[in-house]
Amino acid sequence: MGVHECLRVHAFTGTYGINYGRIADNIPSPNEVVTLLRAAKIRNVRIYDADHSVLKAFGGTGLELVVGLPNGYLKDMSANESNAMNWVKENVQAFISDTDICGIAVGNEVLGGTDNELWGQLLGAVKNVYNALKKLGLTKVVQITTAHSQAVFANSFPPSACVFKDGVDQYMKPLLEFFSEIGSPFCLNAYPFLAYMSNVNDIDMNYALFQPTQGVRDSKTGLHYDNLLDAQIDAAYAALEDAGFKKMEVIVTETGWASRGDSNEAAATVNNARTYNYNLRKRLAKKKGTPMRPNNVVKAYIFATFNENSKPGATSERNFGLFKANGSIAYDIGFRGLKASSAGSLRFSLKAFRALDWCSSYPLMVTISAVAQLLLL
Repeated sequence: MGVHECLRVHAFTGTYGINYGRIADNIPSPNEVVTLLRAAKIRNVRIYDADHSVLKAFGGTGLELVVGLPNGYLKDMSANESNAMNWVKENVQAFISDTDICGIAVGNEVLGGTDNELWGQLLGAVKNVYNALKKLGLTKVVQITTAHSQAVFANSFPPSACVFKDGVDQYMKPLLEFFSEIGSPFCLNAYPFLAYMSNVNDIDMNYALFQPTQGVRDSKTGLHYDNLLDAQIDAAYAALEDAGFKKMEVIVTETGWASRGDSNEAAATVNNARTYNYNLRKRLAKKKGTPMRPNNVVKAYIFATFNENSKPGATSERNFGLFKANGSIAYDIGFRGLKASSAGSLRFSLKAFRALDWCSSYPLMVTISAVAQLLLL
């Protein structure tokens, strides 16, 4: 299959997607999640593995799914083409006739991460998975990517000064060369929340939350930025251009704001999370680009669907969800037909509920109506 055919593959066909993380022991079943996401009209979904119960639940739904090949598999995938072929057959080919699997994320935040051994295995794994897809005739419908954290960058301010870090670049450039050949984007996990937390003295909170602010001017390009996420995206574009990949698209594969944190995470509040996610949704709905790439419409997967109680680390790590574990909204951002009672539970108008005609699923439908109002573009 030629390169030009591969360029037609797009794993992200909208502008607003969501990450469906499942590191929790108390979240709704995959079937309930499908119902919720369909009602919300969120078409693009990313998962971090290829769990068969999730793949089955998404079958016949019209939802477009990017599956993940976890970092722990990279060594085997890189070492042996047959391992990659077996994985693709078992987790993609076996489901793709019914489940709309449109992408495979090979590893997550590998380059720049703490496991240096994986750095040298990523490209081999990517190529072997792609070759498996090619042999199975699936490269026209399944796109290969990998997501990067901002740890791969140096000099990210101003945006135009950003380059890939020394040490990372020798692994990054061959990877980008291959992605350029097959038409894959550069996937970035971008968190204004983390940037703000690491530099509260120099970053305006309003700038991080898409609130009115005087913004920031890039002294090199003269471009003006009114929010931090756009600046983070353009920093990635600058690094790509410096590396020789000016035409590669940047897609945000994770972004979000924690609604709760530890004592040293003062910015992790319900109000800030509500503000960020509400304003982000409005920004994506405009379907516009960034100052540096005005014609490249910004696309982003929100992190995440649920608060995940089993995630390790700081309290904030477990509180990025738009929803609590029971499926109720994590914070109220003014949904119509819904209001919070004094006890914190949600009440829905009986007239609107009856219109749904799904009386047997009342608690879940309350939540679905809420998220539909929030996320419908």
